[in-house]
Amino acid sequence: MNEHHLQDQHAGAVTKMRAGLPQPPVFKTLADERQHRKERLAAGLRLFAKFGFDEGVAGHITVRDPEFTDTFWVNGFGMSFALIKASDLIRVNHKGEVVEGNHPVNAAAFAIHASVHAARPDSIGAAHSHSTYGRAFSTLARKLEPITQDACAFYNDHALYEDYGGVAVEVDEGQQIAKALGSHKAAILQNHGLLTVGQSVDEAVWWFITMERSCQVQLLAEAAAARTGQALKVIPEASAKQAFAILGASRTGWFQFQTLYSKIVKEQPDLLN
Repeated sequence: MNEHHLQDQHAGAVTKMRAGLPQPPVFKTLADERQHRKERLAAGLRLFAKFGFDEGVAGHITVRDPEFTDTFWVNGFGMSFALIKASDLIRVNHKGEVVEGNHPVNAAAFAIHASVHAARPDSIGAAHSHSTYGRAFSTLARKLEPITQDACAFYNDHALYEDYGGVAVEVDEGQQIAKALGSHKAAILQNHGLLTVGQSVDEAVWWFITMERSCQVQLLAEAAAARTGQALKVIPEASAKQAFAILGASRTGWFQFQTLYSKIVKEQPDLLN
């Protein structure tokens, strides 16, 4: 199979190309990889702002540091998603201490993300926010149904956390959320919102975006079904599993994010600073 490489102009990354499709980059140094992850995280926060996923100071996206793997980068508490740059991010350890950066850490970001990253060594990125449709769907105390092709990305691969215990500022609450998440890519936090993880921050952000939209579609479809008296058509198990194998793959999540990244960087290049 033919293979060639493209240099990532922003973070010293080399992106492999196989069969015309880009693959996740490899890096010459840990410093290059760190910068790459921070730029992707900043882009994810800008996208959350663009899509209206921010709600005051609530919400956070994290990415594990490639060198100091018991620490993660996160948006500082009280900073607008719409204004965050890569240089604004803070690095936090699993004790909740800011070890790099000049902003305070959101207690909920620490409680949830430290627990998730500790429980899931494969989770490079994690995303949580109080998005409108995710919050609305979370009040139903049930999982997404495979009623659309896109929703099949979460078929048998998302959890329901039913034990809402107030604002998640305590480590114990974060640990319970991480336990409920298990090995899945996402969780619906009852009466709270959505949580997604990925083997890259790119992937975690994409899963959040498409899960939020899947919640929106199911809410709309169920409202229409209630008005018309029609039952929703659920995708059969075999077809849902086939769609999941393609759309729910880690590599697919990474790839889907790339078009959004290139667009937001062109629109808001200052996020890379």
